[in-house]
Amino acid sequence: MNQNNDKNLKVRKTTSGLIRDKSRTMARMVAAVGKVLQKKGYTGLDAPSVAKAAGVDKKLVWTYFGGLDNLVEEYIEQRDFWKSISKEEIKKITETPEFINQNDINNILQGQLETLLKDKVLQKIIHWELGESNKTLRKIADKREEMGEVLFSIIDKQFENSNVDIRANLAILIGGIYYLTLHGKNNGSLFCGIDINDEKGKERISLAIENIINSSYCK
Repeated sequence: MNQNNDKNLKVRKTTSGLIRDKSRTMARMVAAVGKVLQKKGYTGLDAPSVAKAAGVDKKLVWTYFGGLDNLVEEYIEQRDFWKSISKEEIKKITETPEFINQNDINNILQGQLETLLKDKVLQKIIHWELGESNKTLRKIADKREEMGEVLFSIIDKQFENSNVDIRANLAILIGGIYYLTLHGKNNGSLFCGIDINDEKGKERISLAIENIINSSYCK
């Protein structure tokens, strides 16, 4: 009886160890996507490069993820702004929609601005989305829209009797954040005489975002 118990324990330990090893390997492979993106850009993103950066056989890209597209999708989903920095804000809004105000919206967009200015890999991902037609990127963008729709459906109700098109206002703000950060980090030149890489320039953009949101709520 004791021998059987010992055998079962060994099997469980072995299985548990294999699962942990697989999880660690998968995590390394996901992280390797970011390393390749940062070093080579999206044009250099292929299975051999990712496998080499992760220190694994390239066959594992298909064995563990079913292909490069799924691996890249997993990486982008983990790094996407709406899945990370704004999680607490979104939770707050969805749980207490009656208390949402311009400060909550401003906090989300200010967080997006800060994240995109600092995160070089996220900059490359957005640049990739803009520069190439790709099923995986489209899928990620659609998921991002679905998450945004949760917020918009709540915010819309606050503007039912207003002439303010809050979705259009936010689209311009978010699109502006994307473009200004990418332009500033990739090109480095001024935009409308403002250097977003300079602290004063960034503060001007940050204040403009806040003012536009406040103005939308005041009309």
